[in-house]
Amino acid sequence: MSITLTKNAADHIQQQFTKRGKGLAFRIGIKKTGCSGFSYTFDYADEIKPGDQLFESHKTRIVVDTISLPYLNGSQIDFTKEGLNSSFKFINPNTDNTCGCGDSFSVKESAKI
Repeated sequence: MSITLTKNAADHIQQQFTKRGKGLAFRIGIKKTGCSGFSYTFDYADEIKPGDQLFESHKTRIVVDTISLPYLNGSQIDFTKEGLNSSFKFINPNTDNTCGCGDSFSVKESAKI
């Protein structure tokens, strides 16, 4: 099992930890929503909860709950800036389909638990 960050994503997360004055890890997950089934969630974690899986990439910690992990395993997270917009982008090998708006996705049968 692995989840990685690009250097751009790790740098952005570290900058946010500095601005916040705290932060142990970048928390990612999924939730059921949207027209395709799931959407990504992310937040800054100030604690590691029991059952969390911890990864490290470019000296930045990533935390994933055990329910989300099979859907996110093998993913890489990038941070991009396009004009005035900036966002995290998930490159997820488990994605089967995305909706037209790009906010939700479905996963391959092999990733479902």
